[in-house]
Amino acid sequence: MATSNLIIQSSPALASPAHIEAFQNVVTPHISDNLQRLSGVTGLTRYHHKKKLVGTAFTVKARPGDNLLIYKALMEMQPGHVLVVDGAGDCTNALVGELIMLYAQQRGCAGFVIDGAIRDTGAFYETDFPCYARGSSHRGPYKVGPGAMNVPVSVGGQVIHPGDIIVGDEDGVVSFPKEQADALLEAVKTTARNEEAIKAEIATGTREQKWLAKVLSAHGL
Repeated sequence: MATSNLIIQSSPALASPAHIEAFQNVVTPHISDNLQRLSGVTGLTRYHHKKKLVGTAFTVKARPGDNLLIYKALMEMQPGHVLVVDGAGDCTNALVGELIMLYAQQRGCAGFVIDGAIRDTGAFYETDFPCYARGSSHRGPYKVGPGAMNVPVSVGGQVIHPGDIIVGDEDGVVSFPKEQADALLEAVKTTARNEEAIKAEIATGTREQKWLAKVLSAHGL
């Protein structure tokens, strides 16, 4: 449905419970490494304590400092959706705060990824509600529009589509299409095995190590 200044698309289907559970045990660097190290959101700060974020993207493109369609999104989201907001990286006015967070929790929202500002940062930390944002501001939002809901958005240099899987931890946030989930899970198993082998080699205490030599020898070093 479209009006003069609002675009509202239907809610994206949720990722499978099996995929959501599987990615709870995968660190973002392993996912990023298997996305050619070119994908993933950059420049956001984690405002909660330590809870892992895994869910399905529900996107909003907002005018900087305006959260009108965030209100609409909160009412349409299903448990397991992640609110992903393209606020153009502007941190003048906060787009979400404690009240929105509390309502989102009640609705089963998995967390927030905000390319803009939040406020009431202490509440996010105390409740450990997953939240990544560009910054914080005490100044509240306007509610005028324009905006778009469930369209492709850009967050920290990453294009995120409605329905993409979102994974966030202490190292940041990555996203990818649901169709890539199985292949990524297999790839990260290999990455994890390789890293365990390197850790075991480091533990030997020897100066000459295969993993170092592999990189250096390619450059004649």
